[in-house]
Amino acid sequence: MEQIVFLDRDTIPGHICLPEPQFAHQWQAYPATAPDQVLPRLQDATIAITNKVVLDADTLRRLPQLKMIAIAATGTNNVDLDYCRAHGIVVSNIRGYATDSVPEHVVAMMFALRRNLMGYHQDIERGVWQDKGQFCFFTHPIGDIRGATLGIIGSGSLGQAVANLGRALGMTVLLAERKGRPDCRDGYTPFEDVLTRGDVLTLHCPLSDETRNLIGPDELAAMKSSAILINTGRGGLVDESALVDALTQGSIAGAGVDVFTEEPAPSDNPLLLHSHLPNLLLSPHVAWGSDSAIQTLANQLIDNLNGFVAGQPQNQL
Repeated sequence: MEQIVFLDRDTIPGHICLPEPQFAHQWQAYPATAPDQVLPRLQDATIAITNKVVLDADTLRRLPQLKMIAIAATGTNNVDLDYCRAHGIVVSNIRGYATDSVPEHVVAMMFALRRNLMGYHQDIERGVWQDKGQFCFFTHPIGDIRGATLGIIGSGSLGQAVANLGRALGMTVLLAERKGRPDCRDGYTPFEDVLTRGDVLTLHCPLSDETRNLIGPDELAAMKSSAILINTGRGGLVDESALVDALTQGSIAGAGVDVFTEEPAPSDNPLLLHSHLPNLLLSPHVAWGSDSAIQTLANQLIDNLNGFVAGQPQNQL
């Protein structure tokens, strides 16, 4: 009988149904798990489910009975994959579940920032409309989406889905080649050209040593002063302090951020300290989280368990 332990069940909303695994098992779910609770909670587990709880090599070597790790997300940077491969621990993740939810969140942020909706909302709250004395007022530029250039960094399923929405909206879409790559694949545009040409730049690449601080002071300086940056990928892709500097100095026109270098973001995070800016739109890592997307995730998570126990692992890393 498999012993299944879900370390952070609260990362899936309570109203989302988790299907019953189709094999003999005992199930234990914890709302959340602190680092010092991981080992005791997994002591008897043969299958561990984690969304964001870290399972590093030092932890895994003390869990010899563990046979599978099911990541309840797409991102894998919280699990030591090299150790798992070397010691026969099967690791599966979730794929393709948010190809509507994340792109729609990107588009929502794009419209809000291009049209300066937050800025106008704040002006109304401050009584600017009454001071102006006209039926309308224009304190912030309003940009159209149709005809704008959308630069996409990361051309996996999410990047491609955003590209499709951008084209449907009448945007010119540029897929960025990998930063530093000397040649350029067909259908791609050099990374530096995407920076300088994009009216909207959106990030959809994984976080790795190569992509950490992919967008820093130099990249922000290369962007148009009228451009906006949207990050629904990983927080570490963007130098957060540099982004705040770019927004406050007018180097770029706006930013939409759904992911942070540390989550939950501490109160001294530079983005939180400047959350009052009218050109900064923040959300708490929920771009992926439409009900339909999370239900797809939950279904696929249990399918991954069923496949492993049946001897046919799927979505294996």
